Amino acid sequence: MAGTVSKIIHFHDGEEFIDDIDFALERFSYLASKYGHNPVEGIVLWDSIAVRDEEGIKLFRVGEFPYFRGTLKLDLETLRVMERYFDELESRWDELSVEEINYFVEMLNEALGEERVYYDAYSLGLDRNTAYIIINLVALNYLEGVLDGKDREIFEEAVEVLLKYL
Repeated sequence: MAGTVSKIIHFHDGEEFIDDIDFALERFSYLASKYGHNPVEGIVLWDSIAVRDEEGIKLFRVGEFPYFRGTLKLDLETLRVMERYFDELESRWDELSVEEINYFVEMLNEALGEERVYYDAYSLGLDRNTAYIIINLVALNYLEGVLDGKDREIFEEAVEVLLKYL
């Protein structure tokens, strides 16, 4: 992707990182809705798992299965198989490694008989407490050049939070 840069970000407190990134992404999304440019093109957390259902791909974090169970459009048997595997992952949360999550996802897909669950953090080289972010420098530069007033403040707040991790 022309004009983009990707980076692995390290953090110590996962919840603080999620709160900070949510803060920045909300602001960038607001600005993108007005100006058509979003500087953050994507982010993958070390524990992000994607699940393909009848509607498309949905992204979740390990430990969120009880919350996403109702949002997935899948047959009951598929959900039950997934629940067994995700319960095992969640029970080992404190000691989970990226390699173990990758192995569980491979076993889960084998049990399902199809590739329905995806885990990109392993192939991206992430470790625990890391994330992979794609930043569109062209969009960042564009917004930097056109914003003023309250929108400029919103932009600067979001950039400041990103810089905390970059």
